[in-house]
Formats: sequence, structure tokens, C-alpha cells
Amino acid sequence: MSPDYRIRTATPADLDALDAIERECFPPAEAATREALAARLQQYPDHFWLLEVPVDTHHAASHHTAPSPTAPHDMRIVSFVNGMTTDEPHLLDAMYDDATMHDPSGSWQMIFGVDTLPAFRRHGYAGTLLKRVIDDARKDGRSGVVLTCKDRLVHYYASFGFIDEGISESTHGDVIWHEMRLIL
Repeated sequence: MSPDYRIRTATPADLDALDAIERECFPPAEAATREALAARLQQYPDHFWLLEVPVDTHHAASHHTAPSPTAPHDMRIVSFVNGMTTDEPHLLDAMYDDATMHDPSGSWQMIFGVDTLPAFRRHGYAGTLLKRVIDDARKDGRSGVVLTCKDRLVHYYASFGFIDEGISESTHGDVIWHEMRLIL
């Protein structure tokens, strides 16, 4: 991965860029709605970790996502991780749409999505963000990090230390999910 990147947390002004990335990364049944993303940004913007890279004008011309309005004009969000904190140990479907379930002092960092624009995958951006989320959760004294993923991604998240706890009770997007947990 290029060392020329920046990680920051989100602001409500990032909504357009995050919504475009979410829609490109997930099918409609699984993607967060624009309204859900907006509510999350209002409740817990510091639980959106964004990775930005310099804009390559040739590359930018071939892709329809714009640079973030809060980033310098030469930077573009290409990957983000978002989620809330809670004392509930399992990721519940209600959490995706009810941002008020966020508890700033919650013991578990939930991850709702790990989004990387398809053209920017396989550069280590998602892994870099996951490591940052894990480090921040550890610094904040959380008990651990919880996410759900499809079967094909269990091995990927296991490489970060997440343990597969089996099939989740989540039916988000009418998909079978594995719940994975990293104890800190």
C-alpha cells in the first residue's frame, strides 16, 4: 500500500461521498440507506474511519465519486469503516437503522461495514482501517470489536484475530452472516 494516505474521522459534510461508496460496495438490500448514514454521522461521526488517497486526475476521470468536501481538493475517500459502540455483545439488526442505540461508553465496538471502492481494492486500505479501528477500540478501553460477514470473508477477518462465533441471528439484507468477535 502506498504510504501516501490519510486516515481521519467523518463529518456530516462527508455524507455524499460515503453514500456513493456504500452504494457501490453493497447490493441495495445490504447497503445502508442515505438516511441511515446521515443519522449515524449525526450520532457518532468519530466512529467512521475514513481513508483518503491523493486524487489522480486520470483515475478520477474514470470514476464517478468526487473528492470529499472536507478533504483538501487533492484527496479522495476510497475506504471507510463505520459502526457504533454499545454494551450489547451481539450485533443486532436494529442497530443498523437506529443510531440512537449508540452508547459512547459502550464496551463493544460494532462494525457495520468495511467499504472500499472496487477500483481501490487489494491495496491494503481496508486492512489499514481495521487495524486503526482495533487500536482505537483498545485505547478506548473497549472489551472488543464485533462484526458480521459473509462466509467468503471469515478467513480475511480471522487474519486480524477475529474469531468466528458461527451463524449470526442477523437477517440484514436477507443474507446469512457469520458473527465474528475480537476480544481486546
